Amino acid sequence: MNKRLTVIVALLAGFAFGAATVEGVRAQAKPPAYTIAEIEVTDQATYQEYMKGTSVQVPVAGGRFIVRGGRTFVVNGAPPKRIVVIQWENFEKAQAFFESEAYRHFIPIRDKSSHFRAFVIDGVAN
Repeated sequence: MNKRLTVIVALLAGFAFGAATVEGVRAQAKPPAYTIAEIEVTDQATYQEYMKGTSVQVPVAGGRFIVRGGRTFVVNGAPPKRIVVIQWENFEKAQAFFESEAYRHFIPIRDKSSHFRAFVIDGVAN
């Protein structure tokens, strides 16, 4: 090959490798995670304390409320009492929040004022 063709092939290979590397990094990005909670409030006044505390602590920990109560349309099964969905940057951030001292402080308040079922699930990476 002549020098010019060698340089062009090297440049094209470099671009292709760079694009593959960028795509590989993107493919390895962690997907967002979501907390989904179903709540039956049994003591509205006490539950308000829980809501006030988590309204501050969730954003501090990197979470964002996506759904917080609101209307529901039941497709199948029994209607939920109250649904909350929180989006997190990734699964580990969500888990860290629910295992944190900041959140543990609110657990007795939550348990005194509601029947609470929640889980964290990985979202879909884009």
